[in-house]
This record gives sequence, C-alpha cells and structure tokens, in this order.
Amino acid sequence: MKILLVAGARPNFMKIAPLIDAIKKHPSIHPVLVHTGQHYDEKMSGLFFHELGIPEPDVNLEVGSGSHAVQTAEIMTRFEPVLLEQKPDCVLVVGDVNSTIACGLVAVKLGVRLIHVEAGLRSFDRDMPEEINRILTDSISDILFCSEPSGVGNLLKEGVPEEKIHLVGNVMIDTLLRHRDKAEKSLILDDLQLREKKFAVATIHRPANVDDEGTLTRIMSVLHVIGNDAPVVFPIHPRTKQRLASWNIKNDPEKIIFTDPLGYLDFLKLVSSACVVLTDSGGIQEETTILKVPCLTLRENTERPCTVEIGSNQLVGTDPEKILSAYQAVQRGKIKAGNIPPLWDGNAAERIVTVLRNH
Repeated sequence: MKILLVAGARPNFMKIAPLIDAIKKHPSIHPVLVHTGQHYDEKMSGLFFHELGIPEPDVNLEVGSGSHAVQTAEIMTRFEPVLLEQKPDCVLVVGDVNSTIACGLVAVKLGVRLIHVEAGLRSFDRDMPEEINRILTDSISDILFCSEPSGVGNLLKEGVPEEKIHLVGNVMIDTLLRHRDKAEKSLILDDLQLREKKFAVATIHRPANVDDEGTLTRIMSVLHVIGNDAPVVFPIHPRTKQRLASWNIKNDPEKIIFTDPLGYLDFLKLVSSACVVLTDSGGIQEETTILKVPCLTLRENTERPCTVEIGSNQLVGTDPEKILSAYQAVQRGKIKAGNIPPLWDGNAAERIVTVLRNH
C-alpha cells in the first residue's frame, strides 16, 4: 500500500512523526512524505524535522505564506501533479490547517481515499478558520481517526457512518511521551535564567486575539500584571510580533520575556517547568493535560473538551479580571486535579497503522 502523508504547519510535524515511525515497522506500507511548506522557516519547520527525527520530505511544495484563499489554492495547484505522478492508494492528512483541507480536496476529486487523523474535533465556532477546515475535511474523508471521545460523538451526530470512525488516542501525545526524557536535558531554563515553577508561559496567535487591537492590548496588560508576580516567557509567533509592532503595544522585558519560536524540546521543557501556561493553542491544551500543568485557555470555547473535563485546562476567555482571578487561584494552590484522557498512552500511531493494514 502506498500512502502519501501530508504535513504543512508546525503542529502537523508532531502528529506525523510517530506515524512515520509506526509505518516503518511494516514493509507492506510505502510512505511518501509531502511537506506543503505552509510553515517554512527553520524555527517553524526545519528544527522540528531534526529534533523529531522526521526524514527529509520526499516532496516539498514550498507554498509559503498568504491569505487563506491564496494559500489553499496554491497548495491545491502544487499538490495535484504530485498526486497524479505518485498514484498513491490513499492520502493521510492531520489536524486542521489549510494544508489539511487543500490536499484532502485534491485527493477525493481524483478518486484517492482520504484519511483524517484528529477527526471530529469541534469548537462550534465558525469564526475560527480551523473549524471550517475540520468540518470540511471530515465530511470528505473515508477513514476518520479520533483523538478523544467527543470526536466520535460529533461525527456520529453529523451522520458519518460508524464503520468509518476509529477512536485511537492522540498521536501528538505519542511524540510528547517519546521525547519527554530528552527534553529534560534542555538548557532553556538556564539560558533564560528561570527557576523551576517560578515563571509562566504564554502563547497567543489566533486571529481573534491578535488581529483586534483592543483584545491584544487587554491580553498584554494582564500578562504584565502577572509578570509582577512571576516572569512570563512568551515565545512570540510572527503574526503576533507584527501586530504588537504595528499598534506600538509596549512591553516591559522584566515582566514579559519575548523569545523567537522555540524548538520542540526547548518548548516542552519550558511548559513542563512552568507554574501555569496561558494560551490560545489547541495543541498546548493537550500537552499541559499530559504534563498536569495548569493551563488557562484565552478563548471562550475549545475543540478539545476532554482537556477541560478530564485534564488540567480551564477556559477563561480574554477578560483581564477573569484571567487574573484564575491565575491567582492557581498561585494559591487551587490547582485543578487533572487526569489523563483515554488512550493517551503513546500508542495511537500503532493503532492507526493496525486499522490501515486491516483496510
């Protein structure tokens, strides 16, 4: 069986890595790795390939950045000839980025079976571009692998036949568990002069939070208040950095420590050592759940409800008073007792490969 594995953006690489390792154990499956180039610089892409042991892509579409329409169209245009040349039995896409839906559409229009890893997640907020990508990709997929029970329930409610749906666990957690010991050796705390559990971590990049001047200003103001108590390390996304500069939103470097985007191992060490994480990232909600680090999600909703229902995550929105109140509760020791969701045991990729071989 020949399978095209598609990765495009930073979150995809953590999901693809364990799948490649699992497939290598089965000579009957021939993988072809396609990197769309949606994230293309060293910090956002190249370093992850090196640290996670991902082989050089067989194909790099090198699409680069652009608006949602431009980027999606460019990926489709460049992926179609690859698919025609490679003639795979199926295409596997992960997550919810533009590369996911773009390559999925090309595959099904050419009659190639489509597999979606991390299917069924729903925020029920269609203002999020990722929500549109998730819904559309699931609707055209032939095999859907879910990371948590809510995904299965959502797909069944949407009319997806039960035989297409498989609850397998979380491939991103496979990667975290595999690299946790290696991340412990990172020197990032020494480099930033930080003490274990004496600092916070923040990551903010979603359009709803960074494309509105008022919202971004409020978030930065509350991070400065938190920074009076514990320094806030903020690996800054290029989009966020651009918005802060264009609106001239000031920063006190003694309270908020900006860094460039970090490699996987450094960031894993940073998050596991933090007293609290403030984020709008979906993946980080999952990582903090496994690490049992308190997570305050600066959104009104999440497509990963098990991180709230079972894990260490809280939805706090973007109101400064609510964020600060939740942070202060954590500092007083009122930490939510988090547990590990079902099948988040490091074996999701193996389960996926078993299903594929049976198909």
